[in-house]
Amino acid sequence: QVQLLESGGGSVQAGGSLRLSCAASGVTSTRYVMGWFRQAPGKEREFVAATSWSRATTYYAEFVEGRITMSTDYAKKTVYLQLNSLKYEDTAVYYCAAYQGAMIATTRSNYQYWGQGTQVTISS
Repeated sequence: QVQLLESGGGSVQAGGSLRLSCAASGVTSTRYVMGWFRQAPGKEREFVAATSWSRATTYYAEFVEGRITMSTDYAKKTVYLQLNSLKYEDTAVYYCAAYQGAMIATTRSNYQYWGQGTQVTISS
């Protein structure tokens, strides 16, 4: 059973940076896709970024605009989400998600496993 634990959220001013981490236990091979989603108050949960442990390709949502970078460390079974030039509208709970497979999907329903989320709050 895969378990995901996010950390690194917090409160920062607009223009600041945060680095989110997701520790994945129970991952026994590189054939897992890892993703980040976010959910702002009153809004649907939306895709942010996704990649595989092989890191051949990383997909980003259009709103990322080069401000967000996803990376992985298979030895540590940890994925990261570097958030730069943060905006007020980036305020949300950020979730780590995963599913077993090789093809990267950006749709929430593809993801089998979810973390509990970490709050990111941006003050203007």
